[in-house]
Amino acid sequence: MKTANRNDFTQANPGGTSRSFFSKSGSGFWLIVLGAALWGVDPLFRILLLESMTSSQIVLLEHVVIALFVAPILWKNRAELKGLGLRHVGALLFISWGGSALATLMFTLALQYAGGAFNTVLLLQKLQPLFAIILAHFMLKESLPRRFGPLFLVALAGTYLLTFGFTIPVGHAGEFMQLGSLLALGAAALWGGSTVMGRYMVGKLKYETVTSLRFILALPLLLAITAGEGGAWALPAGGIALTLIGINLLAQALLPGLLSLLAYYKGLKTTKASVATLAELSFPMVGVLVNWLYGGEVITPAQMIGFLLIWSVLFIFSRQQTQEIGPEHAAKQQAA
Repeated sequence: MKTANRNDFTQANPGGTSRSFFSKSGSGFWLIVLGAALWGVDPLFRILLLESMTSSQIVLLEHVVIALFVAPILWKNRAELKGLGLRHVGALLFISWGGSALATLMFTLALQYAGGAFNTVLLLQKLQPLFAIILAHFMLKESLPRRFGPLFLVALAGTYLLTFGFTIPVGHAGEFMQLGSLLALGAAALWGGSTVMGRYMVGKLKYETVTSLRFILALPLLLAITAGEGGAWALPAGGIALTLIGINLLAQALLPGLLSLLAYYKGLKTTKASVATLAELSFPMVGVLVNWLYGGEVITPAQMIGFLLIWSVLFIFSRQQTQEIGPEHAAKQQAA
């Protein structure tokens, strides 16, 4: 959940053809399925780590681990940093501080305050593309999809069903549930904004360089947040328990983190936007399955309807984007 542009379906292959999944493009589809499925197991690692550390401590250590792996990439591409303007620096800070540090922290807190309703936190992350579309309209002057207003209202209805079901929230239970949902929505908004900022940086820096800066630049902010929090590090004194925590943290940072990104973005190179949206269904499906096996929480009918409403809106927008860009790409191919 802390990763670069997880739902950036606008980066999918605009010139994708109607080739079967079992052709060359099929491998891209299954890479997206793999990458998104790895995000689905991310909450399990976080929930286990929350038993020993605070949310900020988990996110800080996670970034430290990933930063150690990406630091050599940044050093190799350091020449790209010359000539960066203030706008570029601002975009990178938004990507690292907002899309990486704060969004991951809010997602972890959402799991902590969801009161066991982890499915809601997971399914609300499908709203990330909607936030990206809105922010891209205002910041990059991109046109909104057709019938955006009515479809956005449909997505809001789905969001309500995911959060509150068929009932009207009242009393302390409703307020408690709202906190986890609002944190999850905040994380989705920041990740969506990070998608827009990442698109802004395309052409200026390599994606590998942006990814490295994303994690490394987030470290000072996370150090300040963790130090200001003043929470005790409730780690075991040593032995097997501490080793298990270390293995859990390493697996959480590398599997749902770096490995999922590598698979996802490699798959997007050969996969159409509308197909990528279908492949990304493995994220909530695996997340809900893991939550059912680990926590015994079963998705409710209201959550299923809400998720289908949101996914339908995203699928319509994705189809529009593919249809609009496809002819332009074909014309360029013929001209070439």
